[in-house]
Amino acid sequence: MAWTLRRPLHTLTTEDENQRAKDLWEGESLGGIAENNNPLPRPVIGLLLLTYFTAMAITFPLYGQRPTAAIYADYVALLNSEPVQEVINDTSLPYNERNDKAMAMIEDALAHFDSKYTFQREQHPISMDQLKIIAPQIVELQTAGVDLEEYIVVGPEVIKSNFFNIQPDGTVIAKQPWWDKGYTVACWWFIVFCLSVIIAVKRLPPFTWRPDHSIAH
Repeated sequence: MAWTLRRPLHTLTTEDENQRAKDLWEGESLGGIAENNNPLPRPVIGLLLLTYFTAMAITFPLYGQRPTAAIYADYVALLNSEPVQEVINDTSLPYNERNDKAMAMIEDALAHFDSKYTFQREQHPISMDQLKIIAPQIVELQTAGVDLEEYIVVGPEVIKSNFFNIQPDGTVIAKQPWWDKGYTVACWWFIVFCLSVIIAVKRLPPFTWRPDHSIAH
């Protein structure tokens, strides 16, 4: 299985190995199936690249975004405010109606103020029941003086993020980078996939050679 890198886009295999592959190709009946040695159509390659780049471009704003505790800090502050608590504790209203009314008050109050978390809040809406569950955990973290952007909300729990971003001064923070690491992994896997296919194809005889199917058929 000798390799050659003299003309990698033509073939990655030495001539003697290519000749052995040609002999096998033409000498075996392959169960009566005639396999040609045609190149992959360029429109197909273009369609593959177009599909990949379109998918990555469309999903970029959403890829790997996880709700941090920081985006709900204002929710918690308003939840504990007197007007909202009055609505929540108003037993003259059904439970669901109280929750809906209280959440509407919170969202209306937040809509009057600009926040860097506005887009993330739209991505990760939260119900009143969910807010009630995570609120004590967020208050506890605020009391401890930690950075809420280093904590993410996973179901009913607020946990430390698993990001490890090393800063120039050597410190490590667990904040999600603007370029999500999962997005980076996806890019690398696509590159590895393409290289693997190219290597597998270029280990065969070059497509300029046409097998004679009459030999073994």
